[in-house]
Amino acid sequence: MVAAASVVVAAGTATGLLTALGDDDGGGADRAGPRASRSVRLDALPVSPSPTSSPSADQSRSASPSPPARRATPTPAPKRTSAQQEPRPATTGLYRHPDSQVLDWVRAHPGDPRQDVIASRIAGHPAAVWFTDHTPATITARVRAVTSAGAAQGRVPVLVPYAIPDRDCGGHSEGGAPGLDAYDAWIDRFAAGLGSDEVIVVLEPDSVAQSECLSAGERADRFASLARAGRVMKDADPAARVYYDAGHSGWHAPAQQAAWLKQAGAASADSSDGVFSNVSNFHTTADEVAYDRAVLDSLGGPPGLGAVIDTSRNGNGAPSDGQWCDPAGRKLGRAPTLTTGMGRIDAYLWVKLPGESDGCRGEPGTFTPSYAYDLAR
Repeated sequence: MVAAASVVVAAGTATGLLTALGDDDGGGADRAGPRASRSVRLDALPVSPSPTSSPSADQSRSASPSPPARRATPTPAPKRTSAQQEPRPATTGLYRHPDSQVLDWVRAHPGDPRQDVIASRIAGHPAAVWFTDHTPATITARVRAVTSAGAAQGRVPVLVPYAIPDRDCGGHSEGGAPGLDAYDAWIDRFAAGLGSDEVIVVLEPDSVAQSECLSAGERADRFASLARAGRVMKDADPAARVYYDAGHSGWHAPAQQAAWLKQAGAASADSSDGVFSNVSNFHTTADEVAYDRAVLDSLGGPPGLGAVIDTSRNGNGAPSDGQWCDPAGRKLGRAPTLTTGMGRIDAYLWVKLPGESDGCRGEPGTFTPSYAYDLAR
């Protein structure tokens, strides 16, 4: 099986980055195995309980769950009418969250000979913020803490909701919401924290490319929830840019991936701005550009649909032996930027934070300085 996207560990953590630089260009890197990385530590963010309660997540799954009968798709949360706000700064680049595992390490190890390289080449760039746990009571406040901070700086946060039921098909990142009804409600609360400024949403890595583990009925239900998720987010924040899972260039054929993406809502302007690829993997940017354009050609939809590519670890391309777990010889990829100079390629992003282990160089999802240094030097 082709390695899945991320390596989820402790619920509610994510990976952010250091100082507020702009969208510079740099390095090279690809994506790794079936787990979920994270970005900023969201457990450190302020939370305020939601007024209603929701079932707690069931983090374990059987290999072949028997799904409950699927209900009619709930009505999306009503659009917010925002109060008058102070003018925001003009958007200048991607948002770097000030709290992350790599920043913790940099601050705690000023005398380490690797510190300067890791601080400048990894901690100095913006990365995605992952929301990996089903926490209905706190998710709105946690999302809002990130989006409001980005808006205050005039920068664009990258958010990764990662709580779809049967996540990772029982692999290293198993878990997610206890069912699609609970997931839909969680998405409503996630969307309520988006605010009214530009954000990029990388919606559920592996949720489409890895859906073969589901029955046809389960897959159709998942795709209906994903289509709904995009609509809810874009209704809540019309400036939100929502991208759907295209896997990567070493996985499914573009036409097959596009057929699934269409069912999941990725061809509709009401729910989608396009696709993302290479999350936590290592395929070269050139391969991903060609692949994403082929997927978009097969997908159809409005002409404005584009793609974003995870370039965090693809500097040397994918290992020839298919290794996905912290493979040796990988390097950082292009620095995160909203200006790619490539038609239909909207951004290069660091969705997986370089230095967070897939589970071989360190515990899954934890920052491993030796690995980070090898990627960055």
